[in-house]
Amino acid sequence: MAESPTPIDPTDLPEAITRYLTGRAAKDASAAAPAFAPHATVTDDGHTYEGVEAITRWLGQTDTEYSYTTTITGAERDAPDRYTVHQHLEGNFPGGKVDLSCRFVLAQGLIGELGIAP
Repeated sequence: MAESPTPIDPTDLPEAITRYLTGRAAKDASAAAPAFAPHATVTDDGHTYEGVEAITRWLGQTDTEYSYTTTITGAERDAPDRYTVHQHLEGNFPGGKVDLSCRFVLAQGLIGELGIAP
């Protein structure tokens, strides 16, 4: 039987997720990239990025492509190594506003998988 998601305070997220979110908010790919495991994958906007090098390029690209602000609207612990963070973004990207769910799977304390979807 699957666990039910448990709402948590975003300040109680694991360190790797907090490091990623802080780096993203600062638009600092070099701060966010160390949160990922060496063979991590990120799926965003229909594309999958595998490995820290590809993820670092993706971070840099998304940090410079658009200007936006991010507000965390909630967080859940889905399982011992799985978390979902809900965010509201506003900026100069198509549509101007979007609510995203970022689903994290941790691997040895680092982000092993990240899926980002509306």
